[in-house]
Amino acid sequence: MFGVHAPGEDVSRLTFYGLYALQHRGQESAGIATSSKDKPEFDLRTGMGLVSQVFDEEDLAFLRGDIAIGHTRYSTAGGSMECNAQPIIVHDHETGASIALAHNGNLTNFEVLRDDLVAQGIEFHTNADSEVIAHLLAIAPFGTWEEKFRHVMRRVEGAYSLVIMTKDALFAVRDPMGVRPLCFGRLNGSGWVVASESCALEHLGIEMEREVLPGEVIQFDATGMKSFFPAPEPRWGGACSFEYIYFARPDSRFMGKLIYPVREELGAQLAREYPVEADIVIGVPDSAIPAAIGYAHEAGLPYREGLVKNRYVGRTFIQPSQRIREAGVGLKFNPLPEVLEGQRVVLVDDSVVRGTTTPRVVQLLRRAGAKEVHMRVTSPPIMWPCFFGVDMATRSELIAANKTMEEIRDHIGADTLGYLSVEGLVKSTGQEERKLCNACFTGRYPVDVQMQMDRMGVARREPVLAAAESLNRAGGS
Repeated sequence: MFGVHAPGEDVSRLTFYGLYALQHRGQESAGIATSSKDKPEFDLRTGMGLVSQVFDEEDLAFLRGDIAIGHTRYSTAGGSMECNAQPIIVHDHETGASIALAHNGNLTNFEVLRDDLVAQGIEFHTNADSEVIAHLLAIAPFGTWEEKFRHVMRRVEGAYSLVIMTKDALFAVRDPMGVRPLCFGRLNGSGWVVASESCALEHLGIEMEREVLPGEVIQFDATGMKSFFPAPEPRWGGACSFEYIYFARPDSRFMGKLIYPVREELGAQLAREYPVEADIVIGVPDSAIPAAIGYAHEAGLPYREGLVKNRYVGRTFIQPSQRIREAGVGLKFNPLPEVLEGQRVVLVDDSVVRGTTTPRVVQLLRRAGAKEVHMRVTSPPIMWPCFFGVDMATRSELIAANKTMEEIRDHIGADTLGYLSVEGLVKSTGQEERKLCNACFTGRYPVDVQMQMDRMGVARREPVLAAAESLNRAGGS
């Protein structure tokens, strides 16, 4: 997501380049909405595909205004279809005022909320949970924005980082758990820019002021910036560990930490937990490269580039279907036989989710002459689905939930296999465990997800708040 409040600036073009820098977070659709004092309605352009495919100069000329918000989509709740492209625009039926909203995350109670809104006569134009938030805000029965957000944020549950635009204001909102990243910076002294990741600000020469805090709403308008905290503080935090492992760009900051050195430490910690006699270390481009360098340094082994990535093939993990994932793997990497021939190779990757990509990569290395392939993974085994904005699919599709470590090793064709421990992951991030969500590794969720579990036919193995209770006993909040 990206948002700009900067009268006199080319806000649509700034948003276009901001989304371009955030393309790694979603590749299915993109959209920009603008607000202008000269026009009674918002201007909107959305479409399927990459940012560079959706917008052209004609679109940017049309999207004029003082405020803009943009979105590039990776579908989790709601399918990959044009009607779900964001930003979403809704209207207050009483006042006629419009609200445009872009959302990163997933609500865990959106079905109940949607049913309630439909019963009130609200008409939905998408099947995404994001529209629920927009309608709740539009019909909130209170006067000030702080009161409206208090009403909405006490009803919605789950993960939601938001950028919201009204006729004369821009809002940045982060859920009380702080699951997904969101930050902001100042533009030319009087303007403001909000982005999912700090790298998008830096690309535009904008210095990040700070991250939006968990549970915080920041209002940017002609009077400046106003911050308030409408939601109750949660029992424990839920910042997504997968942002450190995979999602965020290595030049972004999350929870006060630059991603790159955290990924290096993930690799170094993995080398401590799973050492092996080998000749070289290589990483699966691009997200595992810093971790591979960290592993090599800790293990005292040379780091080499054994795989070349086709930069024009998208991230196979976040493609919307298994068939597209499988087709993309063969086009994505090319091995270097001169580097790999006769070598005992440590192959470092950030995760093994469904087990689609890894066997093919191991096969590529062996065909290129690798003598041994030792697989090392900088995340713990992913055994539980995510309900907060990462498409981990169903538990039946997660290889670690259905196979033993030896069966996984055999499936991927590696000589040895090592996953980073949860303790090693937490230590590498430099965060307190109570501030992180590791539910996809542990099955312990920061909020009640029993409704989602029931819908997927997944039995829980322990109480939902077991982690929170154990952290409380250990002195956590």
